[in-house]
Amino acid sequence: MVVQHRNYVGGEWVSVSAAREVVNPATGAVIATVAESSAADVAAAVRAARDAFDSGPWRTATAQARGRLLFEMARIVREHAADLAHLETRNCGKPIVESEMDVQDAATCLEYYGGLATKIHGETLPVPDNALNLTLKEPVGVVGLIVPWNYPLLLAMWKLGPALSAGCTVVLKPAEQTPLSMLEFARLVHEHLPELPPGVLNVVTGDGPVAGRALVESMEVDQVAFTGGTETGREVLHGVARSNLKKVSLELGGKSPNIFFSDCDLDAATDGALFGVFINQGEVCSAGSRVLVQRTIAAEFLARMREKTARIRLGDPLDRATKMGPVVSREHMERVLAAIERGRAEARLVAGGGRAAALPAGCFVEPTIFESDNAAWIAREEIFGPVVTVIPFDDEADAIRIANDTPYGLAAAVWSRDIFRCLRVVKAVRAGIVWVNTMQPCYVESPWGGYKQSGHGREMSLQGQDEFLETKQVHINLSEAPLAWY
Repeated sequence: MVVQHRNYVGGEWVSVSAAREVVNPATGAVIATVAESSAADVAAAVRAARDAFDSGPWRTATAQARGRLLFEMARIVREHAADLAHLETRNCGKPIVESEMDVQDAATCLEYYGGLATKIHGETLPVPDNALNLTLKEPVGVVGLIVPWNYPLLLAMWKLGPALSAGCTVVLKPAEQTPLSMLEFARLVHEHLPELPPGVLNVVTGDGPVAGRALVESMEVDQVAFTGGTETGREVLHGVARSNLKKVSLELGGKSPNIFFSDCDLDAATDGALFGVFINQGEVCSAGSRVLVQRTIAAEFLARMREKTARIRLGDPLDRATKMGPVVSREHMERVLAAIERGRAEARLVAGGGRAAALPAGCFVEPTIFESDNAAWIAREEIFGPVVTVIPFDDEADAIRIANDTPYGLAAAVWSRDIFRCLRVVKAVRAGIVWVNTMQPCYVESPWGGYKQSGHGREMSLQGQDEFLETKQVHINLSEAPLAWY
C-alpha cells in the first residue's frame, strides 16, 4: 500500500498542491508519496515556527519543561523502535540491524540533550570597574534543519535534540529521498505528546533547490544547520549571504584516511578497513575511503581485503544476515557506477567494480576496491558509496603527507601497536575526528565535525548545543557616581 503524507506545520498536517513518490531502493517499488513543498509552503512552516518562538508558550517554558519533553520524545522512539527501524530500512536501504542501532542512538541523543536542557548557563566576569558583568546564553531563535539521506532519523535527532534543548523552534527538511522516518516521528509526537506547543516542531518535505533554498534564504530564519555534500554546503553559504547572514553550521563531506602501519594486527586491521568504508553501503561522511597501507605489508593487506570482501553478503536489507543493502536511489547508483568506471582508467581494480548482477531489481553496488596513488581522481573525490582506494606509503612522514593531501578533514584512523607513533600521527593529521586502532565509533557525548572543506561547527556533545545558543553580555553598573565625560 502506498501511504500518502503531508507536511507537519503548526501542530497540524497540511496538504500542498504537489506530491513526490518515495521508492524502496531494494525493490524499486513506490512505498509512499510525500509533499513536494513550494517556497510558499516552506514560508508557512517558518511563520509557524516564528510565531511559536516569538509569542508562544515555548519562549517562556522552563529548561526543566524542555528537558522533560525531550525525554518523552526519547521514550516514544524507544517504544516504537521496531516500526521506525523497519521504515528506515525500507526507505533508505540500510540493513535492518544497522537501522535498529540508529533508532536506539536517536533515542539516546534525545535523552542526552534532555539532560543538558538544565545545564545551560553563562558566566560572571571580573571587570576593572565597580560593576557586575555577566553573560547569558539564549536560544538563537528559529532554525532550519536540513538533513541527508544516509542516516535519516539519527542525523535529524543530532540537530533536533540540541536545538529544542536550547529553546529554539525548528523547521526540519529531510532529504527528498528518505523523509519517511522523520514524518513518522512527527506523527508519533503529535499523537503521544500533546504538551509540545504547536509550531515548535515543523517538518516539510521537498527537494533542495526549491524547499531547501527557501529555508536557507528565509529572512525569518535565524540559523541553518546543514549536513550534506560539500558543493551543496557552498550553495547554503551563498544563500545565507544573499539573505540575512543568519548563523550557519555545516557538516560536509570527507575522504578520510585509514592508516595502517606494518606492525598492526592484520586480522583486526583488515576488518577495520572493510568496516570503515563498507558500513552503510559506504554512504557515510566519515568513511575510510582512502586506505593507506605501509608498503612492506601492502600486498598481503590487499589480498586479505579482497578475500574478506568476497564474503560480504548483499541482499534484502530486511534479512538480518545481510551486511550490505542497496544504495539510496537509482540516480545515486548510476553516479557511483560512473565513478567506478572512471577509476578503472587510472587505478588497478582489485575487487568488485559493478552492479550486483544477482540483485537486478534493486540499487545494489558491489563492494569495490582499487589500488592507486593519492593523485588518482578515484582517490581524491568523495564517491559516497562502497568504493575504497588502497594507497601504499613508505614511512610515517609519507603517511602523514598523503593523509593531509586532501581538501577534506573530517575523520582519520591510525592502526599500530606503537602508541607513540599513533599519538604523533593523531597530532599531525588535519582532521576533526581521529580514531586509534578502530574505525567509526560515534558517541553523542563527543563532538563531531571537520577541518577544511568538511565544514565548520560541531554536532553532538556540549559543543553541539552551543551551536544553537547566542551569548549576551550584561553589564550592571554598581556605582552611584555620575559619569564624568565632559
